[in-house]
Amino acid sequence: MNLSSAAAEPPHDCPLCPRLHDFVAAWRTKEPQWFNGPVPTFLADAGPDSVRLLIVGLAPGLRGANRTGRPFTGDYAGDLLYRTLKAFGFAEGDYRARPDDGLRLVGAAITNAVRCVPPENKPLPPEIATCRQFLTGTIAALPRLEAILSLGAIAHQSVVRALDGRIAAYPFKHGSRGELGRFTVFASYHCSRYNTNTGVLTEAMFSSVFSEIGAFLNK
Repeated sequence: MNLSSAAAEPPHDCPLCPRLHDFVAAWRTKEPQWFNGPVPTFLADAGPDSVRLLIVGLAPGLRGANRTGRPFTGDYAGDLLYRTLKAFGFAEGDYRARPDDGLRLVGAAITNAVRCVPPENKPLPPEIATCRQFLTGTIAALPRLEAILSLGAIAHQSVVRALDGRIAAYPFKHGSRGELGRFTVFASYHCSRYNTNTGVLTEAMFSSVFSEIGAFLNK
């Protein structure tokens, strides 16, 4: 299911960031069966009106979402994220790392601060700023949205700016929670393999954030 607002999703051959456009175009030639485009927001089956939680990552992984076309699908970060979402009732069904695996979100949506895969997984500041219009559009297209979870500092800063907040007033910190307009913004370290392998983020730490979000939404 797609968001109704065109401003929420870039076109498949989005030209706004030349470096990213050329990088994705090169991968279309190398791997024509891959998705290779701006990865759209993954929505709950019940549609935008059912979404109360938006999860915002950094950008698609090259062999993850850039390959499959669904956020956090096809790499380790998705294994941890979707397992945790299921544990807290935000997803149901089997996650098999494919966009056709039948996994469904419940009251949630997942997107990225930057919709196209960047070289070396490192988007440049102008690219983050350019793509923020789609994050803003996504937020605006979810009328019942209450909670936003940012995964990592860059995603967090983009969320704060999309909501017209000041970074200094809402610094990134794992486990933090702040009110920004009508939204409550939560933050977590990104659920990447690197962060979990190095102990920056444990499954218990990640679950604790979702426990707090669940308590907030069920208040």
